[in-house]
Amino acid sequence: MREFFRSNGLTWAFLGAFLLALVGQAVAGHAEFNNQMTADGLAHVDFLSYLASSDFAVDVAENWQSEYLQFFLYVFATVWLVQRGSPESKPPGKSGTESDKDQRVGQYANADSPRSASAGGLRHALFSRSLGLVMSALFLLSWYAQSVAGAAAYNEQQLRRLEAPVDWAGYVGSAEFWDRTFQNWQSEFLAVASMAILSVYLRQRGSPESKPVGAPHCATGVEG
Repeated sequence: MREFFRSNGLTWAFLGAFLLALVGQAVAGHAEFNNQMTADGLAHVDFLSYLASSDFAVDVAENWQSEYLQFFLYVFATVWLVQRGSPESKPPGKSGTESDKDQRVGQYANADSPRSASAGGLRHALFSRSLGLVMSALFLLSWYAQSVAGAAAYNEQQLRRLEAPVDWAGYVGSAEFWDRTFQNWQSEFLAVASMAILSVYLRQRGSPESKPVGAPHCATGVEG
């Protein structure tokens, strides 16, 4: 069991950090929600009721969708786009899906390759794009969840103000929805662009996200 956790330490560490941050968000969000209820002259809600509320759900979902958007776009963009000097980029001139030999699929699959790598037809087509497809599906699902929870939260606010609620389509077309969406997207795009260019000139010894400390700035696709 100890070896299992050691071999999967990166995943477990970030899952633990995720749960701690989610608990922190829930506690802080509950306090802020009740502050708003006080300002509106309404009764406070207990912690469990807040966890089941649309306000908590939309805050969680809107962050998830922007993160999955980042990975979904990065997975697909790095197939065709390169950044000279980045450890996460293919060398210039190797953009595209590459040959079967380079990808070790079909007749070029090794004995320890996944079975789907040597399979043909739909099974191979799906497996060879499975990371991007799953990331895109998670993005779309979390974005949809954000829109549903956001519509419910928005309508609760409308009713508190004695104003008419809107349907789902009306909320998705509202400034409220797109303000929430774009403020998350712009930060993700900036973070990816920063990582792409900073990893060309800066180093982090021992990290696979960085080139070796002594690698030249122009070295591309070389990990430390």
